[in-house]
Amino acid sequence: MHRPKAAAILADENTVTPKRTLPGRLYSSAGPDTLSKLVKPFKTPASAPSVRKTVLPPRKRRKVGSYAGADCGDDDGEFVKDEEKRIVLGNLDVMKNFPVFKAKDKDSVFRQRFAVPLVNKDAGAWNPFRPAPALGMRKSVNFIAKPLHDPSGEFAIVLYDPTVDDKKVEITEENGEVKIEEKPVPGMHKSLAEILGLNKGDKEEIPKVPVVIDPRLSKVLRPHQVEGVKFMYRCVTGMTDAAASGCIMADEMGLGKTLQCIALMWTLLKQSPEPGKPTIQKCVVVCPSSLVGNWESELVKWLGKDAIHPFAIDGKASKAELKAQLKQWAISSGRSVVRPVLIVSYESLRLNIADLANIPIGLLLADEGHRLKNRENQTYKALMTLNVDRRIILSGTPIQNDLSEYFSLLNFANPNLLGTHNEFRKQYEIPILRGRDADGSEEDRKKGDERLAELLQLVAKFIIRRTNDLLSKYLPVKYEHVVFCKLSPFQTDLYNYFITSPDIKSILRGKGSQPLKAIGLLKKLCNHPDLLNLSEDLPGCENLFPDDYVPKDARGRDREVKVWYSGKMMVLDRMLARIQRETKDKIVLISNYTQTLDVFEKLCRSRGYGALRLDGTMNSTKRTKLVAKFNDPEGEEFVFLLSSKAGGCGINLIGANRLVLFDPDWNPAADQQALARVWRDGQKKDCFVYRFIATGTIEEKIFQRQSHKQSLSTSVVDGVEDVERHFGLDGLKQLFHFQPNTNSDTHDTFKCKRLLGIICPTSRMGGWIRFRICCSDRKVGKGLSPVAFSIFLIDSVYGLGGESSFLWLIAYLGIKVFF
Repeated sequence: MHRPKAAAILADENTVTPKRTLPGRLYSSAGPDTLSKLVKPFKTPASAPSVRKTVLPPRKRRKVGSYAGADCGDDDGEFVKDEEKRIVLGNLDVMKNFPVFKAKDKDSVFRQRFAVPLVNKDAGAWNPFRPAPALGMRKSVNFIAKPLHDPSGEFAIVLYDPTVDDKKVEITEENGEVKIEEKPVPGMHKSLAEILGLNKGDKEEIPKVPVVIDPRLSKVLRPHQVEGVKFMYRCVTGMTDAAASGCIMADEMGLGKTLQCIALMWTLLKQSPEPGKPTIQKCVVVCPSSLVGNWESELVKWLGKDAIHPFAIDGKASKAELKAQLKQWAISSGRSVVRPVLIVSYESLRLNIADLANIPIGLLLADEGHRLKNRENQTYKALMTLNVDRRIILSGTPIQNDLSEYFSLLNFANPNLLGTHNEFRKQYEIPILRGRDADGSEEDRKKGDERLAELLQLVAKFIIRRTNDLLSKYLPVKYEHVVFCKLSPFQTDLYNYFITSPDIKSILRGKGSQPLKAIGLLKKLCNHPDLLNLSEDLPGCENLFPDDYVPKDARGRDREVKVWYSGKMMVLDRMLARIQRETKDKIVLISNYTQTLDVFEKLCRSRGYGALRLDGTMNSTKRTKLVAKFNDPEGEEFVFLLSSKAGGCGINLIGANRLVLFDPDWNPAADQQALARVWRDGQKKDCFVYRFIATGTIEEKIFQRQSHKQSLSTSVVDGVEDVERHFGLDGLKQLFHFQPNTNSDTHDTFKCKRLLGIICPTSRMGGWIRFRICCSDRKVGKGLSPVAFSIFLIDSVYGLGGESSFLWLIAYLGIKVFF
């Protein structure tokens, strides 16, 4: 019979208890009969018999001879520790059951092969040569889409918001209906191809993320600059029009076009709606050679020298070195692009266009983009061969002469947007010009206005234009004055002699072959007779020379210039003396002729004025140093002599707050560029700009033609419709008509009604000068606009001397705009 459990418990303690076995095994070993098996009570199968804790053998205390070295922590232990399993690690007595504390031989540790820690230890160490998982067994990577910058930050400027700007794809069917593309819904079960990995099926779409301007730039951008960056981003990314990816930034000078483009460029190089991917890899900035160094310094200034390393072609490298550098820049892609921005002049790019012709370029910035106004020149054709996805033209004066130039710029930014040039002329240019002619009919004007409105509606979404009025919040006031000066008696005699010569009469009859030479001669004569070689340019005029006249070939190198030979030069001489004596202002003198700069230089040397000169003979490095030296507040230079052709674009001369444009240019954009050199970001003083015009001469005709071109630009670019039609184009052909007795031919042509009257001469003035003021001040709201425009008509300045001067008269009249 089966022995009860109580019998086993009452057994002698000294008797060795046999090993416990399951009750089933006792029956099987004893060989019971079939009946005993059937009557055996049922028990739940278990790995070990359930034994109550109270029936366990009593715990025995380990015998210790001395308690001095005993481990006091064993009194509360649940288990007996065997001596053979104990080791000593330092001063600690630990068990061998914990191998983490087991000291290892350092040689074996160093010889041990490195293994990547894995969660699944059974798979063994990581093996880079392990074959890829079987088809259909690869695990997908969980990718969390995050923007590069926080769109909810303090200075966050979001250019792209997927919740607002993500448009659904529209599909135009054959019948003309437009439907929104619907994405297929994935099925419940996978196909066999998907299981085997042959077809991955519809991938899980990665969500798009916001595109945010870098905070280091967003915190310095002004509101109008933020608007400009957003406009350019929408244009170049196709958000404005999917068929176009270019635009024209036509802000006037001084509004910060460079900073806006840097913000756009940096954003495209670092971000896109697809997380972790940039929009572009490379960018090319093409600009005049004088601005290459300025672009490089501006990039480092706003982004930091460690953030970007632009590749600026400044002319220091040899041709072989430059070719190797361009080749290296061209073949780089992806992470190998260490200098993503290429800064190059128009001339250098045209000469090295073969090295960049087939290279994908993400963005092209054309600074002073009016250089591309002629679609037939080599520079325009060379740039059109580049493989560029996005193009932006920077120009404060997109229309300089006619609408054909405007078409060239628009066609460069967005090719084929306006069709061919002939189509553009027939559709827009000819009707608009006829409508703006003062001699045109009422029907022509109506048709011209309609075509102008149609053109504006077509191109308005690709061009942004803001005027300098926005700077009234950030910059000091600018006063702009047009000063009409009478010619000196010597100039008047020479002018009359030349326009009555047989050569001019032949030109007026249409038989002359050199009208441009005659025009250039008259323009130089209006500045100063010393610009001409009178014996060669005006043969037979020797009897008109004054007694103190000395021919140029008989003068010394440093001989003092005779300012009384020129009416404009006399006004300038008195102005410089008064400004230098009574103010701490600096002044910039600009002319279209380097010969005029030579006269200025002699005048400054004879009067003891510190002067710096910048013209086309200087490289970009020297130009940058000259500009920095003049802008230094501690510098002693009083005058900066500037050639309008070499430095009229992009140069920042905020060290001065006065500027004189000594002679006008046929292109009004050139004059506007030159006039904006001092009234720019960083200027702290009120600015005074003076435009000198010789009364009754060819300079007035040029000034009138500029006004006509600017009215056309205002209509097309600014969208202003109420520009007056002052005069017909045929009247501008009277270039060789001299009016010595008028106070101002321009004033008479414009029929200005704001003449304040003749200022009567005083006894102190000597009785030999008359002065007229024609003033036109524009007001915005309750305050004066940042540009106060005045016209001064100077009848005569010949013979001024002593304390009496032009500037004394201004101060006497109480006109404070000069001081």
